[in-house]
Amino acid sequence: MTAGTPVSPAELLASSAIAAELRAELERRWPAEADHLDEVSRYALLAPGKLLRPVMLVATAEAVGGDRAEVLAPALSVEYLHVASLVHDDIIDGDELRRGRPSVPARYGVPDAIVTGDALILSLFATLAESGSTADRVLAAVRAVAEAGVDLCRGQTLEAELLRDASCPPERYRRMAALKTGALFRAACRAGALLGGGTSEQVAAATGFAERVGAAFQMRDDLLPYLADESVTGKGASSDAGNMRPTFPVIVGYGMAGAADRALLADALSGDRSPAESFALLREVLERLGALRRATELAADEIRLAHEELAALPDSEGTRLLAAVATLAIDRDR
Repeated sequence: MTAGTPVSPAELLASSAIAAELRAELERRWPAEADHLDEVSRYALLAPGKLLRPVMLVATAEAVGGDRAEVLAPALSVEYLHVASLVHDDIIDGDELRRGRPSVPARYGVPDAIVTGDALILSLFATLAESGSTADRVLAAVRAVAEAGVDLCRGQTLEAELLRDASCPPERYRRMAALKTGALFRAACRAGALLGGGTSEQVAAATGFAERVGAAFQMRDDLLPYLADESVTGKGASSDAGNMRPTFPVIVGYGMAGAADRALLADALSGDRSPAESFALLREVLERLGALRRATELAADEIRLAHEELAALPDSEGTRLLAAVATLAIDRDR
């Protein structure tokens, strides 16, 4: 990459020293020669991924004047919680693919997957305690991550309540997304600002930024089956349809639809069709209504608001990396 060459958000993130240091730390903590629990944990943690949440924690800490060395290990805590939630999600949904390869329950079985998810959740508290920050900051960060974990569970149960409901109000979907997906983004940035010694105003700005990014990330995640090939996303395109889940484009489409198309959307989520048939029907209706385009625009609006929140933080390498993560949240294919 030569001087003056524009750098995309994905390139900036991939070339970030933070991401490289985090991956090296994961390799060190979860060696290949280990017992069975560590083997399964390593498989789950070192799958292809961008490490967005731990990168955000470190970048936020640096943006408010913190020391990277003091937060590198604690940053792994949000990745442990994130990966544990994915392992448990794959058990709940019966998904056999995750990040382009067999999911943990598909490869190792449900009992090992449950235990691994539990172990990763417990491990996060030990890594948070490794912070070199002051005791009061560490306690505040532990509280932020623990609260996010409970919110994630609350979001999961709320999502289950929405099954088959194509008429789900947008506000209810947003609450579910804020809990299930946004909580970990919020935990990463809030904990990073706290551990980095940020002011109350900076902590609030980082928290608001993360909540916007989390909402947009879930919106984009819901759009991916319609916009990207399954071989790229690494997950079955018809998974949500098969689980009768009213995702963001479906909710947007329902609001745009007349009575006939609303009936078709409800039919697609009824459970009376195969997952492939349900997904094909959803795609046909949503494309015809222009709902996919509208949902994409709404996700972009969330990122615009996230960038406005970020303006309250000092301009730095960390802040620029957070801006790249925000843009990447809606400019990705997996």
